[in-house]
Amino acid sequence: MKKILVKNLKEGLIFTEPVYIEGENLLVPEGVEIRAKDIERLKAWDIEFVETNGKIVIPPNVTSHPDVNEKSKSYKSYLGFIDEINLICDDITYGLPIKTKSFDDISNRLLKAVWEQRESFIGFILGGEVKGHAMAKSLVNTAILSALTAMELKLPGNRVLHIVCGALLHDVGMLRLPKDIVEKRGGLSAVELKRIQSHTLYAYKLVIQELKLPSEVGAIVVQHHERWDGEGYPRRISGKSIDLGARVVSVADAFEAMVSRKPYRNSLMGYQAMKNLMADNLRRFDPNVIKAFIATMGVYPIGSIILLNSGAYARVVEVQANAPLRPKIRILINKTGRIFKQDDGDLIDLKGDKGLFIARAVDPKEIAEKKLTGYNV
Repeated sequence: MKKILVKNLKEGLIFTEPVYIEGENLLVPEGVEIRAKDIERLKAWDIEFVETNGKIVIPPNVTSHPDVNEKSKSYKSYLGFIDEINLICDDITYGLPIKTKSFDDISNRLLKAVWEQRESFIGFILGGEVKGHAMAKSLVNTAILSALTAMELKLPGNRVLHIVCGALLHDVGMLRLPKDIVEKRGGLSAVELKRIQSHTLYAYKLVIQELKLPSEVGAIVVQHHERWDGEGYPRRISGKSIDLGARVVSVADAFEAMVSRKPYRNSLMGYQAMKNLMADNLRRFDPNVIKAFIATMGVYPIGSIILLNSGAYARVVEVQANAPLRPKIRILINKTGRIFKQDDGDLIDLKGDKGLFIARAVDPKEIAEKKLTGYNV
């Protein structure tokens, strides 16, 4: 990777590849503008240079470009939220003051973006395209999924905002725990497990005492690991005694954890993760929240690759709440083996085509193994 002196960085620079500090710590992902605050932090930490394999693609202070299409605008918006939350996570880690108002602002903007760019955001979550910023990415993804579920439940607007805010903060207590315990790959001792479980209490203290956020947000962060059957923590409460927002975030958090790539395991396909949720059987999750999650995500979430009974491969492009097993799909490879470029394959509404049905979900690797690589899945 090439080195770039910090003194040469300018606010607004965008690179085609991620920019790293000391070779492994992500400063910004590809496509995200470097902010003045980023540069100030580097100087405060006495960092002399950063590294990247990328090139500058948009000059400083240019906010639009004729080659930027709607999908890339959505992606930039998604990355922007991750970047914002990552900066807040840094402030929490280093004990720096945080403006409470910033969470109201981010929650409102994220909710608006989810409403306008729902399919794109779900695709980004399932695609796992963003590398680095693991905590911030998880918080943003969980907030997006929680927002969609809360809207499906037809909760009042202020309640949805509280849920989005709680989701953005639900795991920040982890930032107050020893890094060697949080990142440990092997089994945890009983003492270490207790420390991990204490993250809900650290988060609650931060939300209520430091950020002065509403008690509704505090209830979400402290209760999101409680279980429907009463076997959760920290208080082992059960059923509807658990705050509804916490029940929503619990489902979204579990799904996000299953579909996200971790250093120690591969992600599950969206379909397999959904199957795991549906098999819960009143153990961890509120069944009504599960129903709402299925209605908004579908049994085969947006972006899932599926095999039809005809032998054709397709990608799910839109789910239908009243027919979760029969989404709208775009053909990738037809039954004769013809491979289509992006968006060139037929768009089919399975709800209206009774002769076709989904035979099974497909791991994208399966297509690669068959050497059907003409389409980028």
